[in-house]
Amino acid sequence: MPQPEADRTRDIDLDRWRLAWSGFGVDEQWRAQFDAEVSFANGGGLRTEGFRLDIPGPEISDDDLAALFVRHLGLLMVAEVRISGKTIIEEPHKGGRGVAVDSPTPARRLVELSHVISDGMTTLPGWPGPRITDWLTFAASWERYAPGTEFHVARIDLIANTGTYVDTPAHRWAGGDDLTGVSLDSLADLPGVVVRVPTGVRAVDRLLLAAYEVAGRAVLLHTGWDAHFGTEGYGAPEAPFLTGDAAQALADAGAALVGIDSINIDDMSPAAGGQRPAHSTLLAAGIPIVEHLNGLDALPPSGFRFTAAPPRVAGMGTFPVRAFAVVNP
Repeated sequence: MPQPEADRTRDIDLDRWRLAWSGFGVDEQWRAQFDAEVSFANGGGLRTEGFRLDIPGPEISDDDLAALFVRHLGLLMVAEVRISGKTIIEEPHKGGRGVAVDSPTPARRLVELSHVISDGMTTLPGWPGPRITDWLTFAASWERYAPGTEFHVARIDLIANTGTYVDTPAHRWAGGDDLTGVSLDSLADLPGVVVRVPTGVRAVDRLLLAAYEVAGRAVLLHTGWDAHFGTEGYGAPEAPFLTGDAAQALADAGAALVGIDSINIDDMSPAAGGQRPAHSTLLAAGIPIVEHLNGLDALPPSGFRFTAAPPRVAGMGTFPVRAFAVVNP
């Protein structure tokens, strides 16, 4: 039985959409009425008839309406939305949704999200591992300092893409901002959101992201692929990735940073033909990328602050980071 109109109709924060439609009069308000069939990545589905949703103007594509529908209902793990019977109605919006709910929160804690860098380790198959040696040993330092005073200084030789690292625009685009040009505002103390990717899903697409509020946030894609880190399986063709369309959606929505616990944010399988649409889109928009994250399963869906700040090295577009989250009470 169709759900009553009063129950089916809710409002959603459309500030960003309204800005895009600012050419229309402030008194014009529009709603879309449509049928929708939803398929979920983890099985099952949902069907609605005659659903009404506030929209920012007199036109909206089926793809945009599907994303708005998913966001409005807070649906997770959506694989596909099929829209049919769409009509646009000039009708006043029906007011706000959202009621604050008190819920228990964890005590403040720090969560480590980086892989350990060790001598000779493998990050990317076929790429050289780091070499960690002594530059100054305790014994060699005795002749430099007073008796009983000694120091150790190590040396590390590594490529920039080692362990958990950040990509800046200079990694993809000549003339883009390097490690010295990306502000701390884009790398440190960011509100974060974790997107749980269903097991077996390779392509993280726009619909899987549509339910999340990403503006100004570090969007962390939890695929579980970090379990393979350091093994041959880590570089397997079926490694999860972010699609180009999803990357564009994140850029359009104003994501501050995007991270993933897989080998690459782009598809590295032979079928991709060397294309890197996620890197290209996000870094062109000035959105840093953090790859090879670890331990995202220890984070709540939201309510934490994320940091992945590298040293300020001129002329470098990537560098290892100590990525971590602060989960606040």
